[in-house]
Amino acid sequence: MKNREKGSRREFMMLAAGAVFVADRCPMTAAPQQQTARRLLNADEALRDLLDGNHRFTTGNRQSPRGRPEDFRGLAHGQFPEAVIISCSDSRVAPEILFDVGVGDIFVVRVAGNVVGGAGVSVKGSIEYAVAELDVPLIVILGHSGCGAVKAAIKHLEDKDSIPGAINGLVELIKPAVAGSKQMPGDQLENAVRRNVKVGVERLQALDPILAPRVKDGKLKVVGGVYDLLTGAVTMLG
Repeated sequence: MKNREKGSRREFMMLAAGAVFVADRCPMTAAPQQQTARRLLNADEALRDLLDGNHRFTTGNRQSPRGRPEDFRGLAHGQFPEAVIISCSDSRVAPEILFDVGVGDIFVVRVAGNVVGGAGVSVKGSIEYAVAELDVPLIVILGHSGCGAVKAAIKHLEDKDSIPGAINGLVELIKPAVAGSKQMPGDQLENAVRRNVKVGVERLQALDPILAPRVKDGKLKVVGGVYDLLTGAVTMLG
């Protein structure tokens, strides 16, 4: 039943994308259908879809949905992503694959170390655009095991040195998360990766003027997770 409900929601979203094309010629007909489609998804449903997809990925049952040329054409005049994913730029972390989603399903922002605080207008502006203009109900900050950016922050915090070029500025953004996890029991890198994700979640939940009011009103949910490179599983935090 859950799979059928999920499929029907996604199919309705695709129909809405087609309605945008019709809107060029008959906006009075298309607009109500598009608005109805956006009301079908909330943050909990979107997160469930993502985790269901990750389960398919880890069990070798990927559906690889909506990847045909006609699926792309159907979204040429509009997009209806159900979540924003802020993930690391690491070549082994591909959100569309590990969540087993298709074209138009997720709005992906990738930056080394999945940093948010201090990342500048390009990252924050991209996230705010998805929320303000596309009405996305869910933001997921996705860290991953063995993150090289976090590992570099640990090393250079301990060595009290710097890295040449703009890489140093990136590492500096992660150092507070490393320092905040230093006294935690267990693996230092794993703790720092998790803390880095939580710092990002906290930053976005309080980010004015677009995100914070929606979080407060329950229209937007910001969550964090960690992707395990060995198992392929995403574990949600907190």
